[in-house]
Amino acid sequence: MLYIGNHTTSSKGYKKMAQQMIKNGGNTFAFFTRNPRGGNAKAIDAKDVEEFLQLAGNHGFGKIVAHAPYTMNCCAAKEDLRDFARNTMADDLRRMEYTPGNYYNFHPGSHVGQGAEAGIQKIAEILNDVLTEEQTTTVLLETMAGKGSEVGRNFQEIRSILDLVEKDHKMGVCLDTCHVWDGGYDIVNDLDGVLKEFDQVIGLSRLKAVHLNDSMNGMGSHKDRHAKIGEGEIGLEALVRVIRHPALAEIPFILETPNDDAGWTREISVLREAFEKQ
Repeated sequence: MLYIGNHTTSSKGYKKMAQQMIKNGGNTFAFFTRNPRGGNAKAIDAKDVEEFLQLAGNHGFGKIVAHAPYTMNCCAAKEDLRDFARNTMADDLRRMEYTPGNYYNFHPGSHVGQGAEAGIQKIAEILNDVLTEEQTTTVLLETMAGKGSEVGRNFQEIRSILDLVEKDHKMGVCLDTCHVWDGGYDIVNDLDGVLKEFDQVIGLSRLKAVHLNDSMNGMGSHKDRHAKIGEGEIGLEALVRVIRHPALAEIPFILETPNDDAGWTREISVLREAFEKQ
C-alpha cells in the first residue's frame, strides 16, 4: 500500500482536509498545527474530528503528519523564544490526542552561533520537558539541509538528540528527500547506501515518514529549495525508487512541492502509477 498525500492547511478543519485529499487522490496528509509563523491555534471541533476519523477509516487513510510552526526554535539563544517553543510543542501534543496515534513533525532548530552541541542539548531539554508517557503521538525530528546554523544537518546530529531524550520511545524521524540531498546524501545514485547509513546511525525503525520533494539545487548545496516532482535535480526516477523501496513500505509520503491542488493531484497520480508498475 502506498500512503501518499500533500501538505494542506488546517484552517479547513480535519474533515475538509481529508475530503480535499481524497479529491487529490491521496490517503494521508500533513498540516500545520497553527499558523506556520506562530500564533494561537484554532480551537478544535470535536464533531469535525469525529467525522474526520470516520471518513479516514472508510477510505483507508494512513497516519497523518502534523507540522509544528517554522518559528518554533527549540535551541534558540533567547530564553523567551525557547519558552515559546516549549509551550507550543506542549500545547500541540495535547491537541494531537484528539486524533490519537499519529505523528508530530518539527524542525530541530537553529543554534544561531551557540554551536551544534549546545543546540542539541537545548532541543533535548525541551523534549524532556514536554514528552509524556500517556501521549499516543510520536514526535518526529526532521532531517535538515544544513543551511545557516540548522541542527539536524546529518544523521549523526539527529542521533545525538535522540540519545539525550529520556522518553526516546516516543520519538521518530521524518526524512525529507530535498533536505538530505541538499545536505550531501546521494539518494539519486546510492539510495541503498544512504538508507544503510541511516540504519547504522539512527535505525530504520525510527523512520516514520518521508517528505517527498524534488530539489532546485545540486547535492550538498545546503540550500533547501523544493522543486516539483521530476523538475529538479533529484528527478522522478530517483523519487520513484524512494517510494518503492522495501525499507520504506507503509509509511506516509508527504508532498511539500510548490503546487496547488491540481498540481498535487497530477503528482500523486504519476507517483501512484509508477509505484503500481513495480
